[in-house]
Amino acid sequence: MGCSKIDPSLHQEKKPSWIKVRLPNNPVFWSTKTLVSDLRLHTVCEEAQCPNRWECWGQGTATFMIAGDRCTRACGFCAVKTAKPFALEDDEPQRVAEATKRMRLRHVVITAVARDDLKDGGADHFRRTIQAVRETVPGIVIEVLVPDFNDRDWALEMVMEARPHIFNHNLETVERLTPLVRSRAKYERSLTVLRKALMMAGGRVVTKSGLMLGLGERDEEIELALDDLRAHGVTVLTLGQYLRPSPRHLPVVEYVKPEKFDYWREVAEAKGFRHVASGPLVRSSYHAADFKPELDLLQEDGIIGNPDFPGLELSESDISLPRAGSVR
Repeated sequence: MGCSKIDPSLHQEKKPSWIKVRLPNNPVFWSTKTLVSDLRLHTVCEEAQCPNRWECWGQGTATFMIAGDRCTRACGFCAVKTAKPFALEDDEPQRVAEATKRMRLRHVVITAVARDDLKDGGADHFRRTIQAVRETVPGIVIEVLVPDFNDRDWALEMVMEARPHIFNHNLETVERLTPLVRSRAKYERSLTVLRKALMMAGGRVVTKSGLMLGLGERDEEIELALDDLRAHGVTVLTLGQYLRPSPRHLPVVEYVKPEKFDYWREVAEAKGFRHVASGPLVRSSYHAADFKPELDLLQEDGIIGNPDFPGLELSESDISLPRAGSVR
C-alpha cells in the first residue's frame, strides 16, 4: 500500500480553543519534578513534551522512561531526540522502583526509547525494572509501553516473563501512513507483537494500544485499524490528537474536534474495546490508573477462549492471525 508524503503546506499552525494546557499551580508538581531530578530519571512526560505533564505531575504521577533519553529511531511525530545512546545504567531499575515507592504509586507506567543498538532492544532492562518495582512495592499494578524489539520473540519473552499487568505497544497511525510516521516500524509487526504478548502470557495480561489522529488519515482507515487491533486481542485503546513538536516534524493536517473523538470512542466501544480514552489531549498513559485490570480481566480465568474475543485462536505453532479486513 503506497504512502505519499504529507505536504508541509497542509500544516494547521493555529491551535483551536479546545487544545489547552494547564500550567502547574500545585506544589505536588514541583515535588514530583524534584524527585525525578534527584533520582536522575527520565520521563516520557518531559522528553515527548506531553501536554498533560502539568496535570499528571500535579497529581503525583509520572511515566518513567528507561534506557536513556536518546532513541535510535527518528519517527516523524516524536519529540524524543535521536542520537547514539549511552550505555545502560545498571542501577536504573532500582532508582525507578525507589521513585515508585516515594510517590506512593499503585499503578506505574514504564516505557523506553527504542534501543536498536542492543541485541535484545532493551528487553532485559525492562525485565529488571519490572522485577525491581514489584519487589519494592508489592501489589502495585505495572504497565509497560514497549518498542517492537524488531519482532524478536526471545526478547519479547523476557518482558512477558516478568509478568506486567498491562502490555502497551502503540500502533500510532493507520497502515497507509505508517512508513512515513514511524521510523523502521511496520504496521503488521506491531499487531503481531501485541498478539504474541497476549499469547506468551497465556491470556493473563491486558493488551493496550493507541492511535494519533490529525495526520491525514481517513475514517475508513481508522475503523480498519480498530478492527485489526480487536482481531489481535487488544482491549484497551487510547485516541489522541497529534501535536507537532517542532517545524522539523510532520505537519498537523487536522485538529480533530472533541465531538469526533467522542464518536470514535463510541465506535471503539461498540467493537468490543473494554476501556477507551479518546480526546484531543489523551496520550498513552493519560489517567492510566482509571482502568483497573486487577479488578477486571486479571481476575478472570483468562482472555484466551473468552467470548469477548470471537475468532481469536492462539497457539504456539500459529503465530499469525488473519487481518481483520479479511475475516469480515
